[in-house]
Amino acid sequence: MSTIKPIRARWEGVMTDRERFVNQMHYRPVDRCFNMEFGYWDENFRQWPMFAENHITNNREADLFFNFDEIHVIGTETGIYPAFPEEVISETAETLIMRNRDGLLAEVPKSDHSSIPHYMQSSIVTPDDWLKVKRERFDRKHPARRADIPGLQTQHPRDRKYPLGIDCGSMIGRVRNMLTFEGLAYAIYDYPDMVEDMVETRCLLVEDSLDQLLPHFDFDFAAGWEDICFKNGPIVSVDFFRGVIMPRYKRIHHKLCQFGIDLWYTDCDGDVRPILPYFLEGGINCLFPFEVAGCAHPGELLEQYGRDLRIMGGVDKLQLGKGSAAIRKYLESLAPLVARGGYIPFCDHRCPPNVKPEDYLFYLDLKHTLFGGQSFKFK
Repeated sequence: MSTIKPIRARWEGVMTDRERFVNQMHYRPVDRCFNMEFGYWDENFRQWPMFAENHITNNREADLFFNFDEIHVIGTETGIYPAFPEEVISETAETLIMRNRDGLLAEVPKSDHSSIPHYMQSSIVTPDDWLKVKRERFDRKHPARRADIPGLQTQHPRDRKYPLGIDCGSMIGRVRNMLTFEGLAYAIYDYPDMVEDMVETRCLLVEDSLDQLLPHFDFDFAAGWEDICFKNGPIVSVDFFRGVIMPRYKRIHHKLCQFGIDLWYTDCDGDVRPILPYFLEGGINCLFPFEVAGCAHPGELLEQYGRDLRIMGGVDKLQLGKGSAAIRKYLESLAPLVARGGYIPFCDHRCPPNVKPEDYLFYLDLKHTLFGGQSFKFK
């Protein structure tokens, strides 16, 4: 049992979290908006007094602290196993040279400020490198890839009151993590068969996971991770995405459809618009957490694609950092989207520490007023 004392009252409602989520994402009437957030930078837990003084140290605890609605995703190990051992290779006065769990040699600052590491070298450069890593760390029959069905059923019973998703992993985002941005760009042209085999390997592992889990749970949605876009679009070509990635999505989507799962989101930052048609064709019909500054206001894409597309996220974190007036203006622009259904608003990535705690609480209060209180009206 959790010992965390919530700082806020739970939004009132007559539906369960599961009923509310399923209805909202299928354009059916709801009592109020589903209330969730994506989380916070590590610095927030040290710098925001309300976290530090209440010993809130991570996003799971923060969800309980703010009394958000409950949502969970389960899956099996579909990536590197065993991971590369993390180790310090060398250091200077200000930085560490480390090998991370993806096998990358990275330079990271010694300070506790969050930053993107400077990746220096991958363990995979040539097809021979990949075959060695594949043999050692992508064994489909490894016992660690077996699901503990009874244990998971105990954690997530059939009569649960919250939505439960199945993890569909990553086809290319995690490959990028193993090769680095630059390494992937070269490998697609120098070793296209190697890259496709890396994608295929991950697809097979996801299919293995689905085969284990789908028969035993009544899932409400599917979830994935493909951080392959930035403000100028995808880091792979549209042709590559359409020809190599989308067919694997279709295979996964076929399995999901066999068990009635018709909602599939993927976590992808940046400007997804060039590849969005192929997300949709492959079966991914929901964007998460929909980074506004790198893409567009969520209303633009929801208007363009209609009910074929859903969005979770899309609250511009840059506006959260500008104070109450900017927050109010932006949330009011989202009100018609929440009312139409198929859209759940929350910060469009981890909330950064430049957002003042008092402004964040104002944001949560206003979100409740607009989308969770008596003023909320479903169209």
